[in-house]
Amino acid sequence: MTRKQPDELSTVIGAIIFVSVFFGFIAYQIWAYFYFKGQKFKEVHDDISENTKKCNELNQHIEELKQSYADIKRIDYGSGEYNDTSRWHFRRPEMEKYSAANNVYNCSRTVCANARMQPFKYVCKYFNIKPTEENLSKFETILNDFSAAEQGKELLSKERTEIFESIKNRIPWPIVFFSKKRLIRKLGFDDVDFSQLYFPRYVFNYISSGGNSSMRFSVVMDIEGLDRFITYLSELVKFRKSVAGQRALMTSSLREEIKRRDHYTCKKCGNSTKKEPNLLLEIDHIKPLAKGGMTTEDNLQTLCWKCNRSKGSKYEEPETEDKKQNVPEFDW
Repeated sequence: MTRKQPDELSTVIGAIIFVSVFFGFIAYQIWAYFYFKGQKFKEVHDDISENTKKCNELNQHIEELKQSYADIKRIDYGSGEYNDTSRWHFRRPEMEKYSAANNVYNCSRTVCANARMQPFKYVCKYFNIKPTEENLSKFETILNDFSAAEQGKELLSKERTEIFESIKNRIPWPIVFFSKKRLIRKLGFDDVDFSQLYFPRYVFNYISSGGNSSMRFSVVMDIEGLDRFITYLSELVKFRKSVAGQRALMTSSLREEIKRRDHYTCKKCGNSTKKEPNLLLEIDHIKPLAKGGMTTEDNLQTLCWKCNRSKGSKYEEPETEDKKQNVPEFDW
């Protein structure tokens, strides 16, 4: 009898705690609802609305930069219908790993093993990426945009943290502690995707004919991978537009060199990281590649993301001395 009493007591205490927590949670949600509808929160929301808008615009720009990669599809070898007609009905567990995606090449074990030894060579061969100036320029553009996106995510995170810290003392601590994500949404901030899943990935996939073994090798074109791939392509490209040595490679180091040269200042609006520490600076081709521009230091400039975004592919040929001299003169 005495042994049952402690068990019954603990059960009662547990029930009391559960009920208290449950009703406490309900009470908190009701209080939080009315807080977010109240005047005090509205004042905080309105005070930072301009900063919130700027952050959301930068976030949208970062998402656009992520979409710069246009998938260069592998060679189309055709398609057909596959049926396993084995009367033994083997389980073949590895067959579940088969994929027909554009970024996956289903290959022999030898190809998969060789791709591991020479990744870039096999990516070019089996995903139809020819060593041409056009493809080199495409991947340089991808690297330039992805580098800006990664730096933008870091700067955006800092900017949002600074804004949040500036108003933290005006927000009740239970809201900050228990409902931070909800608070960020209520303040008007858009969700930020900090993942790196947008980086191109090329996959070599081997599955044995029996379906009982497999091998997979992936080449991820992240910032470091793109830097190395661009160098690899440049060594194979036979340049037509420029003599070897006159063309620079749009690598991460060149991007930083151009920023240093321009004193981390936008060449169009004059804004700089000195004035705005979390300013996203990008590297722009003065004469766009699409209009015959080259990746040379004299054709590169630093622009803030807003000026670069507004410029787009706009370009006007500078007026030369010949054109000035050919202006017709009139006698009045």
